[in-house]
Amino acid sequence: MPPVLWAPPRMATAPRRGFLARLIPESGGGQFFDLFEQHAERTREAAALLAAMVCEGADPEKQAELVKMAEHAGDEITHAVIERLHQSFITPIDRGDIHELISRMDDVLDLIDASAERIWLYGIRTMEADARELARVLEQAVVEMGEAMRCLRDLKDRPRLLAHCTEINRLENVGDQLLRRAMARLFTGGADAIHVIKWKEIYDYLENAIDRCEDVANVIEGVALEYS
Repeated sequence: MPPVLWAPPRMATAPRRGFLARLIPESGGGQFFDLFEQHAERTREAAALLAAMVCEGADPEKQAELVKMAEHAGDEITHAVIERLHQSFITPIDRGDIHELISRMDDVLDLIDASAERIWLYGIRTMEADARELARVLEQAVVEMGEAMRCLRDLKDRPRLLAHCTEINRLENVGDQLLRRAMARLFTGGADAIHVIKWKEIYDYLENAIDRCEDVANVIEGVALEYS
């Protein structure tokens, strides 16, 4: 008989079935979903502050400061998720999915912060119409992201969750179209080079934030399909 080789035990994840938050209540697995939802709420706050700056003429310095506070709060939540991930033997969903999800969510918040900060630092007071449209689309995508995150906790209504993800994908396509139009106007409008440089960077940050919302939606979709 061949010798039996010893192998180290694998780190466990919860069984692959629905109602994720209820799988392992004794291990506090539901707290991961609490933290995800808290991060999504900080991101929604930041996106609303950015939209008020770009679309409603709110004071850029004050808004950028408030966005920075939301971003710092989001960083603390991200660190809490990573710390809990290292401390947990059993997790409600795959460990890699948890890490990927909070990382992509943090990317969205970082890019919102970068957008607000650039508008303030560059002393911009007159907002471009294309920036207002991109900021509104970003805010809508962030709201959809938060709704999808709340649906992830309990997968009884997968069609609703996937509908939120589909809407984020649609908004990302709208963002791409807006960016192309904004760039065309920027480079053919006869503006001076400094104006072009400033707005190109801001447009890129806004559109990249929308892209990262789609990344979050893709992770959520993957989790929903895996645990269906």
